[in-house]
Amino acid sequence: MKNVVLALIMIAAVTGCQSRGSGATQTAAADPDVVSVYYFHGKARCMTCIAVGDVAKKTVETVYADNKKVCFVDLDNSEKVNEALVKKYEVAWNALIIAKGDNHVEITQQAFATAVNNPQTLENLIKDEVNKRL
Repeated sequence: MKNVVLALIMIAAVTGCQSRGSGATQTAAADPDVVSVYYFHGKARCMTCIAVGDVAKKTVETVYADNKKVCFVDLDNSEKVNEALVKKYEVAWNALIIAKGDNHVEITQQAFATAVNNPQTLENLIKDEVNKRL
């Protein structure tokens, strides 16, 4: 019974975390010399999903405002234009991935654990991973 309840909670969380897309362009992100902070999501997003995207976007736009070699890319998984990146990074639901060329790291788990209650931790993680790739 405990496993059934847990499974239902997980299904509800995943379903609720599908998010809205932005139709962001991927021109800068396609450049192998650019560090891209990809935020993948579905059509509808929960509070935590929104917080992950907001913290990631704010971090990139604030910390790397003068650095054209770092970009934030908001991607709706359901939009056809994003299909290649969804497949490349094997994204099933939501994901926060920092990539430069073929060097990438997925920090989704840490992002969802910290975005709402400890956004500074997520900001520091994003900065650390971006800086490793600059």
